[in-house]
Amino acid sequence: MSRFWYKNAVVYSLDVESFMDADGDGVGDFQGLVQRLDYLSGLGVTCLWLLPFYPTPNRDDGYDVADYYGIDPRLGSPGDFVEFMREARQRGMHVLVDLVVNHTSIDHPWFQSARSDPKSRYRDYYVWVDRPPETERRGGPVFPGEQSSNWTYDEAAGAWYWHWFYAHQPDLNTGNPEVRAEIRRIMGYWLQLGVSGFRVDAAPFLFKRKGRTGAHPEDPQGFLVELRRFLSEERADAVLLAEADVATDELSFFLGEGERMHLLFNFILNNYLFAALARESASPLREALALLPSCPPASQWANFVRNHDELNLDRLPEAYRQSAFDAFAPDPSTRIYGRGIRRRLPPMLEGDRRRLELVYSLLFSLPGTPVLRYGEEIGMGDDLALPGRMSVRTPMQWSAEANGGFSAAPPERLVRPVVRGGAYGYETVNVDAQRRDPGSLLNFMLRLIRTRKECPEFGEGEMQVVETGDPAVFAHRCERRGGMALAVHNLSREPRVATLEMDEGDVPHLVDLLGDRPYERIDRGTVEVRLDGYGYRWLRVHALSRGAHP
Repeated sequence: MSRFWYKNAVVYSLDVESFMDADGDGVGDFQGLVQRLDYLSGLGVTCLWLLPFYPTPNRDDGYDVADYYGIDPRLGSPGDFVEFMREARQRGMHVLVDLVVNHTSIDHPWFQSARSDPKSRYRDYYVWVDRPPETERRGGPVFPGEQSSNWTYDEAAGAWYWHWFYAHQPDLNTGNPEVRAEIRRIMGYWLQLGVSGFRVDAAPFLFKRKGRTGAHPEDPQGFLVELRRFLSEERADAVLLAEADVATDELSFFLGEGERMHLLFNFILNNYLFAALARESASPLREALALLPSCPPASQWANFVRNHDELNLDRLPEAYRQSAFDAFAPDPSTRIYGRGIRRRLPPMLEGDRRRLELVYSLLFSLPGTPVLRYGEEIGMGDDLALPGRMSVRTPMQWSAEANGGFSAAPPERLVRPVVRGGAYGYETVNVDAQRRDPGSLLNFMLRLIRTRKECPEFGEGEMQVVETGDPAVFAHRCERRGGMALAVHNLSREPRVATLEMDEGDVPHLVDLLGDRPYERIDRGTVEVRLDGYGYRWLRVHALSRGAHP
């Protein structure tokens, strides 16, 4: 198996508790996930990213971990997890799990020991002070309006502890070598159970100074290299995928020369994509690609449209951010933390199928590894009646049966309400209905994923933006081993004709691979590409001199 498998992977993100309930208790579980693996395999998914499934008091949807070596009993047993891994492996799927080691739950035994005894070996696993500083460190609380400080007083300890996130999530002191050894042990445990790597949660906060001098690694870059080296020694083809929503000048810290993270979520491109959609202009996409540092050969961007959090638009200039708010979240109730949007994509685009296809065509053709969130393939909506980020974490919609086929439990026992009624209710938006409809979004996604797998140029090729002569049309090409793929996207609602600036040797013949409709053939030597409103075309440059194949 190629150690660069992740460059042409199709990653699918899911939360076990909201995906499929096999035992009817209202909570998704590993047995239910196993039942749906054939569906995921048929969709074309090659890598599953599982959100936290560890034992937890569940004050932060599982990101408050109480035991790094266990399975939340609501979701199944360790045996169920092993069965799931075996079944995923038989279908050729890689599995990534969340590595949530910036903080623990206050219920974790480490913290309970640390707070109860100043001489405990776990005391220095966390960051303590007798009195916090009068002013907060630069950055302050991560969740404005939900946190008032990064310090919380603990009566049992008689001291204040540091937390970047909620007060019930005390930060681990990553400046302590023993904590770093614990992190390696956690990684080693799950690698032995067969996982292909980790999505590193809140990666920047692992390396930021935590409240006082010395409460971070003396050599943060060395810590990253240490994690990568340990991973590779345990399993040569395993990967680290970092959640690093940072400014462009900080991204290189996580890439290095290719000896740090394998994959980085592309928050910059994600933000600028929504600015481009709001303005119906290709300029923001061009700007984003110009801002990004070059990826070393062994590294890769992970591109996504929506994840399980708010759509955080912090990386946009104010004018761009306001354009996105005006276009996609005009109602203040759809915004959160003063920086983000708590909606799924279809409601943001008012269900416009043309724009949905355009977005996913961009996602799968821009250089990087595409990451889908569960339900995107059928156009699931959100539930704004749920608090905060929970609005986009509703159960998967499988059928028009009760509870969307997610669970046989009474509705009041569900881990979270399913979306009912309206344009996005499970009665109309579900897997079963879309399987039977040749023109459904699900069947479009099947074709898109299949075509993407046939175009390794987009995953591994060298990318170059192509001039189009039209401010609303974005075009780029990717070259790999003598082959070239070209993608052209019209961000405007009006039809456009793009005049591509390409080398003479690149256009003896362009072969259509994918489009929003059948277009006329592009004749030899022609560099004009016609597009409908929100139209897109994928083309392969068939130049025998390059050795490429249609």
